[in-house]
Amino acid sequence: MGPTGTFRLWVRPPMWGLHALAVVAAIICFIGGSWQFGAYDQRQEHERADRQEVPTVPIAEAWQPGDPFLDTMNHRPVTVSGTFGADDEQHWVSGREQDGSTGYWLLAPFVLDGTQDAEDPEGTAILVVRGFSTEAGPMPEVPSGEQTARVVLEPGEKAHPDDTAGGADADVISAVRVPALVNELPYALFPGFGITTSTEVAGGLELAVPPEPEVSWTVGMRNLAYSMQWWVFGLFALYMWWRMGRDLVANERARREGDAPPLEPASAERSVPVDSLTP
Repeated sequence: MGPTGTFRLWVRPPMWGLHALAVVAAIICFIGGSWQFGAYDQRQEHERADRQEVPTVPIAEAWQPGDPFLDTMNHRPVTVSGTFGADDEQHWVSGREQDGSTGYWLLAPFVLDGTQDAEDPEGTAILVVRGFSTEAGPMPEVPSGEQTARVVLEPGEKAHPDDTAGGADADVISAVRVPALVNELPYALFPGFGITTSTEVAGGLELAVPPEPEVSWTVGMRNLAYSMQWWVFGLFALYMWWRMGRDLVANERARREGDAPPLEPASAERSVPVDSLTP
């Protein structure tokens, strides 16, 4: 039986119920999986919103000098009070994109109040992104005197192959690598940095837009697992439809071939009655 005959066996009326059941099962599983995946995505968005909406506190309440950068600090808004370092201690950080433009961050050390003592006269500083510029021109002057600014905490960045810190253009770097800058600056540095949202310390630059807070993919893991289960059930339903349909078609083909009259043997000679051969 050719392809046309097989197709007719699949679409004959007794098969319609099986086809309808498979379609309904596949639609239900697809909708259920999509709904659970949407719930997972919504949990992720809520987690990002929760991290963005945490109350702003002084940095001393969220992070102490010498402490590591924890996941709970990522994108945490804090206030810092102190003074900026010298103008020539600033760096341009290349490869930053904002509002469709590629440019630079202006990075400056900010020395916190109360961190200077006899053992550490320079004090402890946090690197602060003052703003964004499309060009790495002359270093803008840092604000003088005591400053209070609001910053969003970010973890230190990884090394970049094009990082030129200490090279031909030492004022331009490609990543906020705290370990690399420790050797260039006289301060003890926090193992992370902040992006200011205070125009008072931006020096006329456009404020840099903090990146979206990173959220672990495991947040809402139960919804993600349920969505996968629904889709697996849908694939299993399609497999069972194919398996049952194949068996039904095979049985029907065998029944039809069994009911067909036997074919006459192909022979060039016809049977001749014995009486006709008698003289």
